[in-house]
Amino acid sequence: MMHDQCQTKIVTSPDSQANQAFAGPENPQQAPAQRLPRTLSADPRQKPERKTAEARLQNHAMQTMDANHSLRPLRAALIACGLIFIFGVYPLTVLWPAGWVWHHGRSEYIEMIIALYATLGVFLLMASRNPGQHLSLIAFTIWSSIVHAAVMAVQAMANPAHAGHLIGDVPALFIVALVLGWLCPAAFKLPFARSAP
Repeated sequence: MMHDQCQTKIVTSPDSQANQAFAGPENPQQAPAQRLPRTLSADPRQKPERKTAEARLQNHAMQTMDANHSLRPLRAALIACGLIFIFGVYPLTVLWPAGWVWHHGRSEYIEMIIALYATLGVFLLMASRNPGQHLSLIAFTIWSSIVHAAVMAVQAMANPAHAGHLIGDVPALFIVALVLGWLCPAAFKLPFARSAP
């Protein structure tokens, strides 16, 4: 009897044990759940990084432009301002010196102003391709035009010899600021936006 039991005993070899270990348990429910590496798993509770106020304004500006179909007029205004700054300032100083020149004869000041506005005009042409990504430049153009025009207006009113600027470069810069601020209110409000903590 004991001899039969010894004959019926199944002896498992090391190879068969390895095969069973590789195949896994017969019941798949008993298999332990595999854990993915933490580097590959996404934590849904992780909060995305907060965007800055400028980024939010850029997204809002692009959505507003697309919704109101106002991107084309803004691009046209940026191109017009850029071309005027590049090619229009110098001819105006020659053809209309009473409204565009503050000094008689050759002036290093007017040459610096022409170079400055020509450079700004080049960047406005570049910004016209994608205005929503260049709100800071548009905001600078708006507010620098307002400040520059306001200073010149005060100086023109204080000195009657420069009264011609009140109908020349002063209103011209105010018009630039008005048009760009109306077509791109997000850029006009950008200096007052609060940065995200």
